[in-house]
Amino acid sequence: MTDRNETVRLAIYTALAATGRIPSTEELTEQTGLSIAELDDAMTELAASRHLVFDGDHEIVLAHPFATRNFAFSVMGDHTLWWGGCAWDAFAIPNLVPDEPSALVATTCPSCGTAHSWTVTRDGPPEGTQIAHFLTPMAHVWDDVIHTCENQRIFCDDGCLDRWLAETGNERGAVFDLATLWRLASQWYAGRLDTPYKRREPKEAHEYFASVGLVGPFWGNAPA
Repeated sequence: MTDRNETVRLAIYTALAATGRIPSTEELTEQTGLSIAELDDAMTELAASRHLVFDGDHEIVLAHPFATRNFAFSVMGDHTLWWGGCAWDAFAIPNLVPDEPSALVATTCPSCGTAHSWTVTRDGPPEGTQIAHFLTPMAHVWDDVIHTCENQRIFCDDGCLDRWLAETGNERGAVFDLATLWRLASQWYAGRLDTPYKRREPKEAHEYFASVGLVGPFWGNAPA
């Protein structure tokens, strides 16, 4: 990570944490002192190193755990409203953002459309009998990260999940309870709002998954 890219990364993440939105090009050039060309180069390199995700129009759609469009999860704090990039990211935001340690996470069941919400804090997992389902194994998360995030969802129960799998033709992925989802999310993004930020190596990621109770082939070969 070059100093230039880290400056841009931090500016984007800090703005998303504080406001829920991506700063404009003008705001970023003013804040970083970079030209538009330098800013574009930095963001392209940040996407290549998996700190940002672009959509087909070359607009930032994900800066994990934040999203810039609806991925089926809203995260409402006292002062800020965010899109969560997936179940994992939505539960991570209240654990990451310093000024909003409690937030209302809301979504709907992909199978039956039932609305669900939880108050997520840093103190421990929320109550609930719903289940999280992650479709894509960790080794293939970045093959199509937008598809991956769109399919890290929360279902009412196994019955809803089984119906959704039958309707969509997908194979069953990893299934776990809300307490495990909270543990996974709680420290995964630790340090992302600090500088310099260093990603976990795959071995470290694998160890982290195991520490929260997620083991087996699905969780192997974790993405860098």
